[in-house]
Amino acid sequence: MRRRSPWLRRAFPYLLVGPAVIYLLVITLYPGIFAIYQSLFVVRFNSWTFAGLNNYAGILRDREFWAALGNTAIIGSISLALQSGIALALAYFAYRDPLVRGWRIVFLMPMLFMPSAVAFMWKLAFNDGRVISDLLMRLGLVETYVDWTGSEWLARLILIVADVWQWTPFLFIIFVAGLQGQDQEIEEAARLDGASWPAIFWNISLPMMRPIIVVAVTLRGIDITTMFANVYIMTQGSPGGATETMSYFIYRQGFRMFSFGYASAASVLMLIVMTILAQTIVKRAFHSGKTP
Repeated sequence: MRRRSPWLRRAFPYLLVGPAVIYLLVITLYPGIFAIYQSLFVVRFNSWTFAGLNNYAGILRDREFWAALGNTAIIGSISLALQSGIALALAYFAYRDPLVRGWRIVFLMPMLFMPSAVAFMWKLAFNDGRVISDLLMRLGLVETYVDWTGSEWLARLILIVADVWQWTPFLFIIFVAGLQGQDQEIEEAARLDGASWPAIFWNISLPMMRPIIVVAVTLRGIDITTMFANVYIMTQGSPGGATETMSYFIYRQGFRMFSFGYASAASVLMLIVMTILAQTIVKRAFHSGKTP
């Protein structure tokens, strides 16, 4: 049997992964480069007029852009805080309580639904079907049906509820894996010293999980900035743009006002902001191998 040449043996692993790498570069790198290129033009369908950095200058002066950025920060930060707290509590009980541990798959079910289906479901519950309003009236908490999209904070609330319901399982499964991957001997030693489970979790497990929590929350935070389905289906930015997130702002500029270059510039700016924030957070979390 003829032996392969040393060059072929060294190149063989790269030949195996090469198609996958090329495919990923095509579907990720090319759209990004094209968006940066398009952001330098005023694009109206087939009409491309070079504008340089005028699109970026216009966005930085655009009050709607800053309002959308603020809405994204408010809705995203509240939703992320609730998701992190709920997921951490569920992970604690799923890790310790045998009864809850047997039903952990139930906690993952919301994440299996399509975002559009979840948005329609919560729109039906809050607005179209008035299920939530009817429940509150039966409990005597309100006297009439609530117009959830008629108030700035109520409209934001329904977006937060839908996002928390669907994506808390994402953090939950990461936190459970983090707890299961810890050194059991440390916890056993603390338990032999008389420490309670809550004390062990708060003083031992939680500090050891800080890098995992930081990475998971960062990934989820990046994903929240792309919130679109909930806004498009449930509120469409109402009332008065109070629920217009960055994704919906970009969609409106590109596919309703047909300012594709302007929308691309907004996308590039958002990418830069999120890259800087994510890099700063992760770098601080793993600086010199230490947790913050």
